[in-house]
Amino acid sequence: MARIVLGVGASHSTLMNTHWDHVVHTDRAERFRDALAEARDAVAGARPDVAIIVGSNHFRGFWLDMIPAFTLGVGEVIGAGEAGTPKGPQRSDPGFAQALAGELIERGTEVAISARLQIDHGQTHAIQYLLRDLDVPVVPLVINVFAAPLPRVDRCLQLGRNLAAAVEAIPEDLRVVVIASGGLSHQLPWPADWRDPQNTDEEFLVEAWLNGRGEWERYDKRRREIITAARPTIFEDFDEAFLADLEAGKLERYATYSSDDIEGLAGNGGQELRTWLTMAAAMGFAPGRRLAYAAMPEWLTGMGVGLIEPATEREP
Repeated sequence: MARIVLGVGASHSTLMNTHWDHVVHTDRAERFRDALAEARDAVAGARPDVAIIVGSNHFRGFWLDMIPAFTLGVGEVIGAGEAGTPKGPQRSDPGFAQALAGELIERGTEVAISARLQIDHGQTHAIQYLLRDLDVPVVPLVINVFAAPLPRVDRCLQLGRNLAAAVEAIPEDLRVVVIASGGLSHQLPWPADWRDPQNTDEEFLVEAWLNGRGEWERYDKRRREIITAARPTIFEDFDEAFLADLEAGKLERYATYSSDDIEGLAGNGGQELRTWLTMAAAMGFAPGRRLAYAAMPEWLTGMGVGLIEPATEREP
């Protein structure tokens, strides 16, 4: 049967690709980059046959005309290619993905499916840094973390549990890595609620989110200007506590957190922590290992990397 052999959590930021020369905290940036390389080596050592990437989408593959809570890519996977991230068709495994979708639904998680899914840096950042040179097929699992109302955190944890059970129900002898991309704390210059923009920048962003399908490049220049002009807001104490809970195997305690709780503690970008919690649930909330944490105001984000190994894969 298929089995999960490693879980990885890693923050993402396109500013890492485009604004490295603007970095002041070079020691922090290098620590995070080196931790990504260490995580990549751990993935390589796990010898995966397929990687499930649990991530977000920043309104480049999903738009306000249709945003499911959970979407699984079951066919073509296409990178948007923004800001130096992988572009175009990515290696996928439709047979595995389609079987996984069916098993998830049998277990009570009604994922939407996409036979031609465009992903952005919410998942391609992981392909770029964690799967570099490994030629591993990817199955994207996109969680809506930006267009309210968001899926409840406990539903994301149930998704993770069902994901583990769904993988084990697949009869082929496959080694599966689950990668969570997103977080940690950060505040994006986006409207608190797309239904109630407060200024002209927010009105522009909502227009882009509604009308960007097929022509997101038309909005991208100003969109990028809004993001790069944002004031950094990072909640280091929360990030440290979150990573300590990962190491202690205590991430299940976030099941009771609401979207408002998360935003108050970790910013609106902190909603991406649903991806880490889904991955941790798929790993049975086993104790993990923190590889690095770096508060990076230049990238607007608290950048963390962590690993969780299932008990059967650990050293004796």
